[in-house]
Parts: sequence; structure tokens; C-alpha cells
Amino acid sequence: MKEVILASKSPRRKELLLKCLPEFLCQPAEIDETINADNDLAEEVKKLSERKAMHILEKHPDAVVIGSDTIVVLNGKVLGKPADEEEARIMLRGLQGTTHQVITGLCIVSAKKEYADVTVSDVTFAPMTDDEIQAYLNTGEYKDKAGAYGIQGFGGKYITGISGDFYSIMGLPLNLVYEQTKNLKEY
Repeated sequence: MKEVILASKSPRRKELLLKCLPEFLCQPAEIDETINADNDLAEEVKKLSERKAMHILEKHPDAVVIGSDTIVVLNGKVLGKPADEEEARIMLRGLQGTTHQVITGLCIVSAKKEYADVTVSDVTFAPMTDDEIQAYLNTGEYKDKAGAYGIQGFGGKYITGISGDFYSIMGLPLNLVYEQTKNLKEY
């Protein structure tokens, strides 16, 4: 069986991939992750996932590589990972009481086959008081999370609804990965 490499250092992606594959390696793709916000954001995220996967495939040409990336978009503006607590506070104030999109790209590639797709999910946040925002920030969960929250953690209690794929919101479209990797010999 071919070696599978997850082109990520995300503990969430690793945790999710374990639900589909019992054995794989993690090797983050150290690449420029800049996307052009003037272009179609779903296409940009898909291309970034492809760049991550291809970067690792170049180093491991006999492997199957899985690349993924997730962005949070509010009113057409990309909310990345906050630089600090104040930036996280600003993001959470913007998200509270609104619906935003979470876009996750996925690329699974080998020397003989490539699969790339993207999911778009809507997430609705409850209104939050300044005290609730501060209490959430105090958990530290906002660090290293696009949009300054994690749906699978303490942030979940502020989510009033989702339309789309819960696991994509976490960072990896589990069903798409499963469907593609259940026959790894095709790769």
C-alpha cells in the first residue's frame, strides 16, 4: 500500500483523517499561503490545497498526498487566523449575530491521479455580549483558527445553525476524503 501523507500540521485535520485512514504521516507544506481575495474565493482555496499537496508530492513522488485549507468569509472579506487577542475580538464582534461562509478546499494527489474539490458551508453565530466574547477569548481557543473560533470546541455553543458539512467547517471534508481514499490502490 502506498504511503499517505497529510500536508498539514493541523491537529484537527489529523484527528479527522484518523477517522478514514489508520496510518499516515503528517508533513506540513511550507509554502506561501497567500490567496488573491479579488478572485473567486472557493477556487482560490482549492488551488491553495492543490499547491500544498503538490509541494509534498514533489518530495515524495511515490506517496498519496492530502492537502486542505479552510477560510472564513464574512460579507466577502476573508477572516484569517487572528494575530492576537484584539484582532480575534474584532473578528468575533463581526461574526456575532450573522451568517458567514466557511470554505474548505481538498486535494488528494499521487503521481497518477488527482482529485480536487471545495465545500462551502454557512455558519450562523448567535449574538454575543462583550462579556461572552471575552469569556471565549479567555479559553485561548481562537488562536490558530481562521475566523477566531473553533466550531468543535467552546465556540460551538455560539453557533445557532449550519448549512453544509460540519467536518469541512472543522477543516477537512470527511466524506469526500473517505470516498476518495477507500480505494487507495486507484492512486
